[in-house]
Amino acid sequence: MPALDGMRILDMTQYEAGTSCTQALAWMGADVVKVEAPGIGDPGRWTAGQGDYFWNWNLNKRSIAINLRSPEGRQVLLDLVPRFDVFVENYGPGVIERLDIGYETLKKVHPSIVYAQVKGFGLEGPYSNYLAYDMSAQAAAGTFSVTGEPDGPPTLPGVTIGDSGTGMQLGMAILAAYVQQLRTGEGQHIEISMQEAITYYMRTRLAHGGNWGKNPVPRNGSQIGAAPSGLYPCKPFGPNDYAFVLTVTARHVDKFYLAIDRPDLVNDERFAADEDRFKNSDALQEEIEQWTRQHTKHEVMKILGDAGIPCSATLDTVDLYEDPHLNQRGFIKTLPHPELGEVRLLGFAPRLSASDVEWTPPPGLGEHTDSVLAEELGFDTDRLKRLRAAEAIA
Repeated sequence: MPALDGMRILDMTQYEAGTSCTQALAWMGADVVKVEAPGIGDPGRWTAGQGDYFWNWNLNKRSIAINLRSPEGRQVLLDLVPRFDVFVENYGPGVIERLDIGYETLKKVHPSIVYAQVKGFGLEGPYSNYLAYDMSAQAAAGTFSVTGEPDGPPTLPGVTIGDSGTGMQLGMAILAAYVQQLRTGEGQHIEISMQEAITYYMRTRLAHGGNWGKNPVPRNGSQIGAAPSGLYPCKPFGPNDYAFVLTVTARHVDKFYLAIDRPDLVNDERFAADEDRFKNSDALQEEIEQWTRQHTKHEVMKILGDAGIPCSATLDTVDLYEDPHLNQRGFIKTLPHPELGEVRLLGFAPRLSASDVEWTPPPGLGEHTDSVLAEELGFDTDRLKRLRAAEAIA
């Protein structure tokens, strides 16, 4: 059975921070009903390509289109709330309050509701009314400051941990509240700040040089420690033809020298200890590049991986989908797209041995409005027509 079979979520999220959370819960078996505005819906539907962005964050959901600015539409939402365990939203500051569907309002119609909110800077504090997207929240959480070359400016990280990283923490909080709800019958309010959530991913960098918040952590580019740790060019020398090596222990270093057929480096006094390798890192880097430049990044990964040395080819966004390891493990999923035929999507990392959920494409805007309202509230065809005529639903 799906692990979260029976868990029901009203999903009033958009873009990524909230949608990543509810999609993950849907992949573990929760019934997620996405509440969208008629006509436009989640703005993420129109971000990038032929629905690429929306497809990556809204699988395994149903969609209902309700006009919450109309009294009739708002009442439909309030009638639905008691049928669900969880309500999730990530609208901008003040939107939920203007619609009068905050926690206290929903708690009156469903006292045990788990009500979850994502905000850029939380619900209180000097920044609480500021708009935030992934990038601005990351800047506020310090990730820019530790990313980039030492002599370059702060740099935007390439991954959207501000949104999806927050979403995963929110998902864990919702599950904890849901377990508590099952045990006690009590609901609760969950608030998560994107700025605060992102700092969770800063802890290792803070521990290495932050001095308990007294020092700014420097930017190191791709260099972690002394060579042979580092990023090395490989043939045919394209923009992503690099291999990354990480030697954590002295044993890793010695095994590395043997793997590249340079046993002479083991006894080279310039590279004998960590401090020596730091001092002579450029010279050692040059010795290593002579070897990596003779191989592709995949060959380097295999040679060093087989030798027990932490290493990876720098996979680009095409390599990921073609990667034999990910494909053999069934991580690359294929789903039918209404315009493109079959499309490939990256999978979901958690694997539960006693839970199985088949992936389904994301819903069309309002695709399930009639069926959800008929099943949950018993609305007949005439009632649905009247609500549609009043522009309360679509």
